[in-house]
Amino acid sequence: MTNELIGCCGLNCEKCDARLATLNNDDELRRKTAELWSKLNSADITPEMINCTGCRSDGVKTPFCGFICPIRKCVNAKGLATCADCKDVYECAIPARAIRSASERETVEAFTATGSCPARAQISSVSRP
Repeated sequence: MTNELIGCCGLNCEKCDARLATLNNDDELRRKTAELWSKLNSADITPEMINCTGCRSDGVKTPFCGFICPIRKCVNAKGLATCADCKDVYECAIPARAIRSASERETVEAFTATGSCPARAQISSVSRP
């Protein structure tokens, strides 16, 4: 069984600032996370949106994780735990769109492997299609 704190995309939800802010009811971390994510994604993200227990865990989700993420939608539709569990993962356009560049892939791989992001300020959430 796969750790439920590994997101559908493979990121480690256990280390996610949205999850940490939710678990610790940390409004300052919510504010900082909303500010960073707004900048990285060119979108209005408010501190009130920064509530999440992990995309594969029961409980609240950020609007992106809960309603928009194409990887989570696909994984759930196929009844899988993560994108990596799909037999078509290497040919699939969904993760290819989500991780647009080699530098993003390296950042995501480092984040997934270590649970912390060496280039935290550069990581963006999954891109919009």
